[in-house]
Amino acid sequence: MINREEQFDQEELFEHHHLICDAGQEPLRIDKFLMDRLPNVTRNKVQQGIKDGFVKVNGNSVKPNYKVHPADEIVIALPDPPRETELLPENIPLNIIYEDDDLLVVNKEAGMVVHPAYNNWSGTLVNALVYHFQQLPTMKDNEGRPGLVHRIDKDTSGLLVIAKSEQAMAGLARQFFDHSIERTYYALVWGEPKEEDGTIDVNLGRSEKDRRITVAIEDGSRGRNAITHYKVLKNLRYVSLIQCNLETGRTHQIRAHMKHIGHTLFNDATYGGDKVLKGTKFSKYKSFVDNCFKILPRQALHAKSLGFIHPVTKKQMQFDSELPEDFQSVLEKWEHYVQFN
Repeated sequence: MINREEQFDQEELFEHHHLICDAGQEPLRIDKFLMDRLPNVTRNKVQQGIKDGFVKVNGNSVKPNYKVHPADEIVIALPDPPRETELLPENIPLNIIYEDDDLLVVNKEAGMVVHPAYNNWSGTLVNALVYHFQQLPTMKDNEGRPGLVHRIDKDTSGLLVIAKSEQAMAGLARQFFDHSIERTYYALVWGEPKEEDGTIDVNLGRSEKDRRITVAIEDGSRGRNAITHYKVLKNLRYVSLIQCNLETGRTHQIRAHMKHIGHTLFNDATYGGDKVLKGTKFSKYKSFVDNCFKILPRQALHAKSLGFIHPVTKKQMQFDSELPEDFQSVLEKWEHYVQFN
């Protein structure tokens, strides 16, 4: 059962489990009842699913302390349909920039999904990993995602570390949990931030209107703590190149945090960055921007560097990558535009 932060209408959900309590069922908290009957789930995930409205008893949402009764009908429905296919190895080339017996670092291209999920059961980084490597470890409660200790969005390019051994998996997972891994991203955003650097410390959670979108929740009433440190590297009049360092790793963290402070990522269609948000109304300028959108048909976000302690050798590891061609080309075009216009 996956963590979610909002309720969705029943028609938006897909049934995963349908249970009926037998006639001799004694009163028992529903979270304990489900723990006994669902394989490979933690109590926290069960309780979160109940709170999010993904568990209904006799057609009604309940609280985790609800006690089941004989003949209760329990339906568990989630936003994604049940997976019907097995994880298939696929001979997809990987851009491996470092590898040893315990881990590897790959530079993922934009457009590649990291792990299989609804609508993307094949062609993912994980499909490639299980083809090229045997017996990759899997993190607890992360079945179907061998080797993964973190991920980046489909249309975000850049560096990922992959665990090849159980010791590496445990050690890297601990560093991510402790927020001690250095993750630096480059982003092209709309506008010029007033402050040259700063920290965004605002909770993030799923939008109640559109579950695909992550939104900032200033009052902290829900969502999860999220911290992004940013620094302006270059002001280009209507856009800016910024560096972001993640202290936490929430879904769409940089994309949501930058939108929250008024600097949506360039060509980030999900968050409204695929239209002119700053600049003039002249047709020449709009044509220039549209051309940039065509060159960089995705959000302008790249996971540029990655630093961590090797979980086995205990040596400091540091990796850096160049901006991909689409990102670099658009950046150069903006530099040229502001110089001659």
